Order: sequence, then structure tokens, then C-alpha cells
Amino acid sequence: MSKTADIRLPDPSRWKALAFIALAQLMVVLDATIVNIALPHAQTALGISDANKQWVITAYALAFGGLLLFGGRIADLWGRKRTFVVGLIGFALASALGGAAQNQGMLFGSRALQGVFGALLAPAALSLLAVMFTDAKERAKAFGIYGAIAGGGGAVGLILGGFLTQALNWRWTFFVNIPFAIVAAAGAYFVIREPAGSRNRSSLDIPGVVLSALGLVSLVYGFTRAESAGWSDALTIGMFVASGVLLLAFVLTETRVKSPLLPLRVVLDRNRGGIYLSLGLAIIAMFGLFLFLTYYLQVVKGYSPIRTGFAFLPMIAGMITGSTQIGARLMTRVPARKLMGPGFLTAAVGMLLLTQLEIGSSYTTLILPAQLLLGLGMGTAFMPAMSLATHGVEPRDSGVASAMVNTSQQVGGAIGTALLNTIAASAATAYATSHAALGATDPELLKLQSMVHGFTGAIWWAVGILVVASAIAVTFINAGRPSMTAATGTSGSGDADGVEDEVKVPVVAH
Repeated sequence: MSKTADIRLPDPSRWKALAFIALAQLMVVLDATIVNIALPHAQTALGISDANKQWVITAYALAFGGLLLFGGRIADLWGRKRTFVVGLIGFALASALGGAAQNQGMLFGSRALQGVFGALLAPAALSLLAVMFTDAKERAKAFGIYGAIAGGGGAVGLILGGFLTQALNWRWTFFVNIPFAIVAAAGAYFVIREPAGSRNRSSLDIPGVVLSALGLVSLVYGFTRAESAGWSDALTIGMFVASGVLLLAFVLTETRVKSPLLPLRVVLDRNRGGIYLSLGLAIIAMFGLFLFLTYYLQVVKGYSPIRTGFAFLPMIAGMITGSTQIGARLMTRVPARKLMGPGFLTAAVGMLLLTQLEIGSSYTTLILPAQLLLGLGMGTAFMPAMSLATHGVEPRDSGVASAMVNTSQQVGGAIGTALLNTIAASAATAYATSHAALGATDPELLKLQSMVHGFTGAIWWAVGILVVASAIAVTFINAGRPSMTAATGTSGSGDADGVEDEVKVPVVAH
């Protein structure tokens, strides 16, 4: 590829566009957790059985995770702005259906539709940033904001979900998406000016769409089912086997078709591969923690839903600070791995503090500082990860590259919830069995102690996962700091001797 290109003036409305893109991303991310707090109330109101309640979460996760690559390719083919707006409108309609649900079928269907339209707008949002912000310093600021939202949106969902459920009712955890979507769609329609010439008009890879969707759905459902039915369940094992076969067939297909859904050049780049892998691992640890802390605060400490939501504020503050004040300021000065590696380790230290949880632990002296460290570390790491994941990607591939970021997050969230919850449940059962004498005298105390013991046992695993994520980031990612106008085109990499190069990426003419 030529090292020179005509310089394109930056879009004067890019910062206004960022506000609407960020609003849409916040809506999608918080929707993954906002329903969690409202779920018990929705279950009672609609008469959903315990066996079926998981589908409120699973239906969204399956559709969203399974169709992300397809959504990214549609964004490249159809246009990112158009895909973004359609995704927002569809998400609003699906949310209205969920809020008005009269039975479990309507609720499950609305959650699946939310996942479908979320899979359209999420990769479109990230790829719009990738092609609109080309200056290195501006890109750092933009992705700092985006990274803070991507990392902290789940915690915001817990706060908002608690407030809406307690102050109004569970239906408002769906209705609240409607004004978000309308404002973001209107703003995007009038403000966003997608650069010309950046679409990928190649024919759609139908076999790739089918294989990737079925493979990812099988993978996500396998982990989701493992949480409730166990890892030795025949259907759980069958889902994992099917996922492996389908995804292998998908990779083989992508090497042979003329216009692949996922060009392997996107994921085989060592920097992007390192980003996807380390980010997915970090999300595994983080989503498991959301679940444990929510149960600990509400069940063990007796917090109300709204108080539980506000208890997550330090983590959000840490993420915003880490992303916008540390990551964004240093991204143009140091290589990404020197932010991501220490960032994940800082989060691991925060997680390590939480292994000391007991029934009587103080929120102020233990949980609050742990959340601050977690937020600072994750925010610092997420920001360069989001930017580098689309850095150096050809404009025609930016939607798919963005979809891979969301896929790693979505699959990581499904794995984290299932894996860590299963570990916690096993540890709690073992503790209860070995302390049966206490159960005879004080069964409620044994129940709480077993629960907390299970949480801390699983959190130890989360600490290890974050350390591995840090090691992967430091080992795989060797792109240097951005040294000039950069967004799409080529990507920096280390020399053969292991010395980092600065990333020197020309502006692509449109």
C-alpha cells in the first residue's frame, strides 16, 4: 500500500457526532445489566418460572453475540451511518415491546430483537469513530470517552436498573431505552457525515454469516446452559462440540470465499489478536464480579436495589478517570501495551482485595478501594484497546474489526458469568458440607458464609484471569505509540529484533 495519500480535512461535526455515538453505546452496554436487577420483579409480574427466567438474559446474549460479525459486515456494506440509525430505531421498538410485554413470550422475543438490533448498531458505532477521528491526539480523546462508556456502562446499568425498579417498576428498564435511542438516532441522522469511499461493496458471504452466527450462538448458549445445568450436561457438551465444528468450518470457509465475512487479515494481525484475546479475558473477570458484588451487597449486606446501584459508583468514577485522564493522555506518548499491561494488573490488585470479603466486611475500607483500583485499571486498559483494535484497519474492514471487539466482550461476558458462577457455587457447596455442624445451630449464618466463601473462591480465579490478560497484552501487542495523523491504512508493528516501531499511519483519501 502506498505510503502517501491526499490529506482529508477532519469532519467539523465529529465531536457532536461523538456525543450521539457515545449515547448509543451507553444504551447498548447498560442494557446488558439493567434488566438483571429488575428480573425478579418481571418474573413475578409475568409468572415466569425459575427454569425459564434465564431466557430474559440468554435471548439477548444469543442474538447479540451470534449476529455481531454479520452486523459489522452490514455496516461496511450498507453504510455505517445508515446501519447505526436503523439499529437505534429497531432497538427502541424492541424496548417498547419489552416494556409492554404481557407474557413471557413477548418478553423473551423483545430481548432477542434487542440483541439483533444491538448487533447492528454496536459495531457501526465503533467503526464510525474509527473513520471519523484520524488525528492521533483527537482519536485518543474520542476513544477515551468511548472506552470509559464501554467499561463502565454495565455498572451504570446496575444503578439505573435499581433506581427505575424501586422508584417506578420493572417495565421502565425497557422504556428508558426509547428516549436514548430517539435522541441518538436523530442526532446521528443530522450530524454524522460518514467519509465517502469507505464502504465494502463486495457480495455478502452467506455461508460465513450462517456458520459464524450458529457457531457463536452455540458457544454462548453452551456457557449459559453450563451455569444452570452443569458442565457435564449432555446438551452443554453438545453445544460446545457443535460450536467448535461450526467455527472451524467458518474459518475454513473464510480462507476460500472471494469476499469473506471476516477477512482473516483482521484477526491474524498480532496487535488486534492480542487486543481481542486480552479484552475478552478481562471481561470474563469483570462480569463475574458484577454478579458477585450485586448478590453480596443485596443478600449479605441487605442493600436495596437502588443503594446497590449507587455502591458501584466508585468503579464508574475510576473507569472514567482511567480512560479519559490516564489512557487518553498517555496513549500518544507510550505504546499501548505499556498502558494495557499495567492497567490489567492494577485491576487484578483491586480484585485481589476482594478475596478478603467476609460477611462483616466494611464497604468503605475494602469494597470502595477495590472498586477504585478496578475502575482505574480497566479504564486505563480499555481506552487504548478500543483504539488499537481498529487502528490500521482498511476502511472497508472497519465494521468487521469493530464487531470483533464487541464479540470478544459479549462472549467474554457469557463465559465470565457462567464460569465464575459455577466455581462459586461449587465452592459454596463444599464449604456448607464441611461446616454441617454450624448449619444445625444457625442455618442462615451457614448459608451466608458459604455464599461469601464461594464468591471469594471465584474471585481468586478472576485475579488469575486478569494477570493472564496483562501477560497477553504485553506479549502480543507491539505497536508503538501513534506519532502522526492515524486511523486507517497500515499498522505499526515491532521489528524482527523486538524493538517497537512508532505507528506511522497515513490518512486515507476518501
